[in-house]
Amino acid sequence: MALFLSTFTNKIDSKGRVSVPAQFRSSLVNKEFSGVVVYESFVNDCIEGCDIERIKQISESIDSLDPFSEERDALATALLGGSVQLTIDNEGRVIMPESLLKKAGIKDQAVFVGKGATFEIWHPKKFEDYMAKSRNEAKTKLNLVRLKKNG
Repeated sequence: MALFLSTFTNKIDSKGRVSVPAQFRSSLVNKEFSGVVVYESFVNDCIEGCDIERIKQISESIDSLDPFSEERDALATALLGGSVQLTIDNEGRVIMPESLLKKAGIKDQAVFVGKGATFEIWHPKKFEDYMAKSRNEAKTKLNLVRLKKNG
């Protein structure tokens, strides 16, 4: 599975194309689909992205629910139905769906934020504010991080 780290700011052109950070692109190459899956974040005011393997895991998790339940239907509709597969072109760019850009308030620049198995795409000012809030919150929660011992 992919591991997305760091933060990058890239320009969005008039056609909605944005360059996916090179470090992210190397994690998005797959035999089945070399590209990125994006969807509206359910946690933050941004776009979330991941590789095809992560979406498969989410789909399998949804499939484990009662097939006729309202919860399963809502999750499948919102998560899977709201996802878009984007192919990365030869120049490392994707064309972002206008509807997602609009929902996240992104216009000329996009901030890509690695979050492990996923990444987020933010409006620069919104991310700046969120990063300040997150750093303050993280300072009070560092005691929750436990590293697993190898071997």
